[in-house]
Amino acid sequence: MLRPIAAAAFVLAIFGSSPTALAADAAFAKWLADLWPQAQALGVSRPVFDQATRGLEPDLTLPDLDIPGRAPTPQPEFVSTPAEYLAEGSFARLSVQGKKLAAEHAATLGAVERRFGVPAEVILAIWARETNYGAQKLPYNAVRVLATQGYVGRRREQFRQEFLLALKILQDGDIKLADMKSSWAGAMGLTQFLPTDFSKYAVDFDGDGRRDIWNSVPDALASTGSQLAGKGWQRGQRWAYEVQTPAGVDCTIGVPEVTKTLAEWRRLGFVPAHGRRLSARELDERASLLLPAGLYGPAFLTTKNYYVLKDYNFSDLYVLFVGHLADRIAGEPAFERPWGKVTQMKTAELERMQQILAERGFYGDKIDGKAGMLTRAALGKYQKANGLKVDCWPTTAVLDHMTRAR
Repeated sequence: MLRPIAAAAFVLAIFGSSPTALAADAAFAKWLADLWPQAQALGVSRPVFDQATRGLEPDLTLPDLDIPGRAPTPQPEFVSTPAEYLAEGSFARLSVQGKKLAAEHAATLGAVERRFGVPAEVILAIWARETNYGAQKLPYNAVRVLATQGYVGRRREQFRQEFLLALKILQDGDIKLADMKSSWAGAMGLTQFLPTDFSKYAVDFDGDGRRDIWNSVPDALASTGSQLAGKGWQRGQRWAYEVQTPAGVDCTIGVPEVTKTLAEWRRLGFVPAHGRRLSARELDERASLLLPAGLYGPAFLTTKNYYVLKDYNFSDLYVLFVGHLADRIAGEPAFERPWGKVTQMKTAELERMQQILAERGFYGDKIDGKAGMLTRAALGKYQKANGLKVDCWPTTAVLDHMTRAR
C-alpha cells in the first residue's frame, strides 16, 4: 500500500489535482476501507460507515496539506501584526451586535453561565470570532475535510482519529451527513468544534435530543461553555487585566512560568489600565505578564482563564481578540495603550531565528515560525546578551545580527 503522502504525490504527478484525477486514487479508497475495524470499535455501524465513505474522494484543493512542492497556508492569527488582527473597527462593530445578541439570548446565556460558570460575553465573543455570529457559512463537508487531513494532512494521526469520531457523531444522530459542515481545517458548527471536543463537551441544551452545534444556538452556546469549563475555566475570574508597565520593564519575563499575585505585580509598578480598582480577591490571583507586541503595545497580566482560552485556540492574538471583545460587549473601554506599528516577519525567517536561538541555548520550544511568547522572550534574552536594544520583537535586523555573528 502506498503511504498517504506517496499516494497524494502519485496522483498529483500522474493526473494533476482535478476532480477526475482524485477518483483514480485507489490508495485513498484502501486507506478508508482499512479504517472500518476502528470505526466499528467506536460503535459505528456498517451502513453509517458505508454511507459516509461511499464515493468519498480527498479534496487536494484544501490549504495546508502535506503535499510536495506546496507551501503551508498560515492562519491569520500567526501572520498578522497585533494592530492588524486587533483592529478597533472590528471590536466596535462586533460589540454592538454582541450586546443585541446578549439581550436576545439572555435566558440561554444566563442558564449556561449558571451551569458552567463562563460569562455570556466570553461565549458570545467566541461565536463572533469563529463564525461572525453565524453569518459566516461553513462551506465544506466535514467528513471529506477530516478524511483528507487524515490522509495527507500535516497532523495525519490526529485527524485520522477526528475522522473516526465524525463518523461516531453521525452514528449518534446528532447531525445528518449532508448538514455536517466545517471549515477547511475540519472545525464544525457555530463555535467551531473538532470532533474530539464535540465528543467530550457538546450538550443538548434545547431539549430536542440532539447536540446540534450547527443549527441550534442554545446547543452551540452551551457546548462552548461546557468546553471551557471542561478545560478548567475558573468561575468569577477575569481572563486578563490590561496594565501600565513600569519604566524599563524587562520583557523577557513575559512567559507563563513567571507568575506573581496581582498584588505583587502592582507593587512592582504594573498598574491596572483605566484606573481599575482590584478587589482583595483579585489581588490574591496569580498572573503572568504578556507583551504581545514586545514593548510596542499594550501589556497584560493573564490569569488561568487566559490559558483556558488559549487551549480553545493556541494563538495569543486569538485569545486577545476574544477576551477584549468580551470586555467590550460587557461595556468596558478600548485598549488604553494603542498598538505600535510593527512588522511581522515571514514564517521562514522566524523559523531561522528560532533555530539560531535554539542553537545558542536561548530557546527550547518547537520550531514553528510563529512569534509566540516563548520566542519573544528568547529573543529578548539574545538582545540582552548581545548588547542590543531589548524589545522582544523579532525583526530582520536582529536576524541579520544573528546571522553575521554565527
